[in-house]
Amino acid sequence: MKTTIELPDVAFRQAKALAASRGMTLKQFFTDALEDKLRRCTGDAAGREHEAPWMAGFGALADLSHEHRRVGEAIAEEFETLAPEDVA
Repeated sequence: MKTTIELPDVAFRQAKALAASRGMTLKQFFTDALEDKLRRCTGDAAGREHEAPWMAGFGALADLSHEHRRVGEAIAEEFETLAPEDVA
């Protein structure tokens, strides 16, 4: 479904930059954010039906997927950096 919403310029720029830094489209970023907010606000089974069964025992660890990706990217960037003594 398509809809139009009005966002403050600053919030839009921040969302666009964050989505790009995570390799996501803006559409996917907003969809994930909205779904996450709905899950947290409703707290009912409807928000949990897409989660793995083991998630109930460990809480909402799915929220860490973006953090996991960010840490992985930081590690990859660090490994691409050459120390001065390694440069020929």
